[in-house]
Amino acid sequence: MTSRVLLVSPASSQALRQARFYDGLGPLDASGAARARAAAGSLSSVGRADRVVRSPGARCHETATELGLDAEELPELATLDAGRWRGRTLEEVGAVEPQELMRWLADPEGAPHGGESVRALCERVGAWLESAQEDGRTLGVVEPEVVRAAVVHALALPPETFWRLDVPPLTVTELSGRAGRWNLRLGRPLTE
Repeated sequence: MTSRVLLVSPASSQALRQARFYDGLGPLDASGAARARAAAGSLSSVGRADRVVRSPGARCHETATELGLDAEELPELATLDAGRWRGRTLEEVGAVEPQELMRWLADPEGAPHGGESVRALCERVGAWLESAQEDGRTLGVVEPEVVRAAVVHALALPPETFWRLDVPPLTVTELSGRAGRWNLRLGRPLTE
């Protein structure tokens, strides 16, 4: 049986626009909430989901709600743990810890912020993705980093490619596969 995993990135928020390391607390902004509400009907084109899940955190919860989804929160779909950088902007961190920031961006094993490495995120999300093959069709509202990690795992890409994947707000990335092999349909926008 072919499994499908559709990953919807959350609507825009102030933290997303400010390139802020997400702490899970920042809500959607008014524009993002309105765009998610407007896109709610477009999910009917993806078909019925056997399971609807989401990343922990306010913006995924609010996006799922605005899309009309009753999604189960899964801790394994949490965003990358940025440790002591949580809540700070990329610019702020770069001004105070430039070497650590560059090391983190260049080394998928690095976690100079005391949080999680990119490789650890890819492994965590990859384990979830493999278990999702048992679930038939899964729809998830997940953080952009979770989408990146799923694509890195599904295509067996080197973790260094993680930062080269862009995931715009309110796009769908579709993975389909069976027996540990995945195909990718890249982020199409939800129509409004």
